Order: sequence, then structure tokens, then C-alpha cells
Amino acid sequence: MKINLINKKILVTGGAGFIGSNLCEQLLLKGNKVVCLDNFATGKKENLESFEENKNFTLIKGDIRNLEDCLKATKNVDYVLHQAALGSVPRSIKDPITSNDVNVSGFLNMLVASKENNIKRFVYAASSSTYGDSKALPKIEDKIGKPLSPYAITKYVNELYADIFSKTYGLETIGLRYFNVFGRRQDPNGAYAAVIPKFVSQLMNLESPTINGDGNYSRDFTYIDNVIQANFLSILADKKAVNTVYNVAYGDRNTLNDLMGYLKKYLSEYNAEINDVEITYGPNRQGDIPHSHASVEKAKKLLNYNPQFSLQKGLKEAVNWYWKNL
Repeated sequence: MKINLINKKILVTGGAGFIGSNLCEQLLLKGNKVVCLDNFATGKKENLESFEENKNFTLIKGDIRNLEDCLKATKNVDYVLHQAALGSVPRSIKDPITSNDVNVSGFLNMLVASKENNIKRFVYAASSSTYGDSKALPKIEDKIGKPLSPYAITKYVNELYADIFSKTYGLETIGLRYFNVFGRRQDPNGAYAAVIPKFVSQLMNLESPTINGDGNYSRDFTYIDNVIQANFLSILADKKAVNTVYNVAYGDRNTLNDLMGYLKKYLSEYNAEINDVEITYGPNRQGDIPHSHASVEKAKKLLNYNPQFSLQKGLKEAVNWYWKNL
């Protein structure tokens, strides 16, 4: 899908992270100037290596919890793609204070800095966790339940603050509720590693992955290129599409057992022994939503969003990347 986004100056917060670094890379390839703000708490310097010497790329080492860093990063910038956050439901349950400091106070700092420096539009990473205990499927933007974790609360508060800044200060905002994003550069290591790279790494090492629960929980797994498309379209969208939130997903759902089947199939093309690795099952994880499936009709209608990568297509790309890079 060709998107004509060129000659803009764009700040990507959390630009050394998984999603942020992919956004930086694709923005630079299209001929934009990119400022990256990151404190490297979870982002990695190696994610920036391929474009760090690009004259159109500026790295600011700073923290969104520091307003001065936010003001510096937003100066003379056209648009903000705000990705910086502490992800992970389990992390937020273990340490809700730090999650709140980064995800709420840091978010507010970024809104204030964007307002002060007259940013044209503030596009931010929202989360499917906002749907909480709502059992309705598919998930539709204006019908949410009660949050199931401190992380979910922080992401919902982001949406409330963005709405207030739109109404009170006239700052154009768009929230993108990401659904289980995966793809190249997603870290398989650490206590809070996302499920797909963690499973890939374990299977590649012929270790038995553990699925939380019986494997019948389902997710709308979303490949990184679908997310990049949604961010670019949000920058370019006309004014009737702003000051609201959108689901960013493929619009399908697969169980964790489905996911594991696809991973074994695609990885065994590189090493046939992977097909024989046993899968183990553990208890359900606290704060997990049982089923997640997004309606993407609103994004299709107002942003012209047209996701190109199903789970299977995205996994083939991701597995190929991990095989070469892990």
C-alpha cells in the first residue's frame, strides 16, 4: 500500500523500541526527518544502528518523565508518534507505581510539550487492554469494560487526557489501540518478553514453550507493518478523523494453540526437529483478557486503513527475520 508521507519532521518517542524503531526506519526511507527520544530503559541502541548515521535522524537520550526533555524533543517538530511506555500487564501488576509514572505522568508531559510547541498532530499508542472485562466480540471502539490491570488503567487514562487536550487546547490527537503487535526487532528476552518472540526463541533452541492456560485464549495478532501503516495514515488523515481512537489490528482472531501450530510449521522449514518439540501448559496469567478480536471498520472508514498482513503472512516474515538475527 503506497502512502505518500514525505518531507515531514516527526518525533518518535520510544524510538529505540520494537515499534518505535520500525517507525523511525520507515519514516526515514520515505524521506522524512526523524527525531527519536528514548531513555533506553527497554529500547535498544542496536535497533537504531542501521540509520543512526543518517543525516535526517536525530537521537535525543531523554526521559518522558522529564518535561524539559519533552520540550526539547518537540521543538520545531511537525508531528509526534508517541510510542514510549512501559508495556506488559505482569510488569504493571508487580510495579504499578513505575508503570503509572511513565505511562500517565510521562504521557501528560508529552501532551503539554506538544501543546507548548504547537505540534500539528499527536498520534499515540493506545492499547487493546482498555477493553478490560468486556466480553463483546469483535471489540468496537466505543464499548469498553472495566480495566483488568494497572497497565490497562494507564492506557485508558491516556485516552482521557488526549480527549481533554483536544477539547481544551485544540491539540489534534489520534489514539491507536494496538492489538498484540509482533514482528522484526521484538525482543525475545527478559521477564516481560512478548509471547511470539519468546516462543520463537524457545522453539529455535528446541526448548518446550509454556502456554498460559489451555491454549484456547484468542488474540488478534497484528504484524508490525499493519501498525506502521496506521501511524502513517494518522499523520495524513483529514480533520474529520482526529480527536478519537481506532483499533489497529488485522480483524481476525487465533488461539494460542493456533499460533503455536503455525510457529512450529514455519520454523520446522528451517529445522525439522522443531516439529517434535513438546508444548507445556501452565496456569492462566493474572490480568489477561480471555479473548481479543478487533473490529477495524472505523479505521478503514476514516483512516483508509487496509491491513495487508494476516497472522500467517506476518509470522512467515517474522520467523524469517528471527532465524537470521537471533
